[in-house]
Amino acid sequence: MGIEKTIIKQKIMEVEIEDYLKSIFEKAEYSSLRVEKTPVLTRIIVYVGKPAIAIAKLRKMENEIKEVLTKKYNILNPQIVIEEVPNPYLDAKIVAYRIKRAIERGINFKKAALFYIERCMENGALGIEVRVAGKLLGKERSAAYKFSKGYILHTGFLKEIFVEEAKAQAIIPVGIVGIRVRILKNLPEMVKPISSNK
Repeated sequence: MGIEKTIIKQKIMEVEIEDYLKSIFEKAEYSSLRVEKTPVLTRIIVYVGKPAIAIAKLRKMENEIKEVLTKKYNILNPQIVIEEVPNPYLDAKIVAYRIKRAIERGINFKKAALFYIERCMENGALGIEVRVAGKLLGKERSAAYKFSKGYILHTGFLKEIFVEEAKAQAIIPVGIVGIRVRILKNLPEMVKPISSNK
């Protein structure tokens, strides 16, 4: 039981650290992080869609970030490294964030969803599905709309491994709009996708 509690505590701390760094680098299109530990330091690699914005933010807040990571999370000598996501259009978190920002700027949700669906497919995705839900047409009742292209897995073991999913929330005058993005980037050689455009 002691080992289980330690593992759970460690996982909770990892989630809290990621939430903390995401809140700092969100406008730089935060995607994920990787932690590399050595005997003398802990390297935290933050992957973003816009590294220039992240680097500028890091320069401004580096001492504060290190202090929080050291004192609150007991991380040994944290060193933050910013890395660019190789292909942002194949990253579900970044695509969800970009759709969120487009909707918040007043761009029609359907145009935003279809635009990024096309960009994802052009950049090599096997399939993508975007679901947008909320008071999207100025109506009192909420509604949900789903857009997809290519091949996407909805259930099963392969979905858990190969489908990347991310969620975001856009805040507009009439309320909150929920955004869910699913991207299928690749599949094993033995699995042959069936093309479908919906």
